[in-house]
Amino acid sequence: MIETLGGLPAGVLGFKGSGKISRDEYQAMMKPIYDELERGGPVNLLFVVADDFSGLEAGALWEDMKAGGSVGLKHRSAWRRMAVLTDKDWIRHASAAVGWLAPGEFRIFDSGQEEQAAAWLAEPDANA
Repeated sequence: MIETLGGLPAGVLGFKGSGKISRDEYQAMMKPIYDELERGGPVNLLFVVADDFSGLEAGALWEDMKAGGSVGLKHRSAWRRMAVLTDKDWIRHASAAVGWLAPGEFRIFDSGQEEQAAAWLAEPDANA
């Protein structure tokens, strides 16, 4: 299941994933991201991993791979920062292995550090 997070600083999109994410849930999560990318961004994304998160169903995984190839490349300059909150080692290891492919800056935060992650995402761009 995907839950949209509220109460975040302006310019930060946030979601919480729990259980196994379906294709429909993944597509619904991506809609506001696509909308922001089409407006020209910048995109700052917070993703909180719930304790019971167990990954993506095959259809959602396929959508994620397609998004990485199209959205990630087409709108690469619009991606500013992405933060993932998790205590799951398998997500930390996977992120360390492929995080360098993510456009923009990418950081992993411990669960419970939502305020710190949101503050980092909302910081002004030092290069602007």
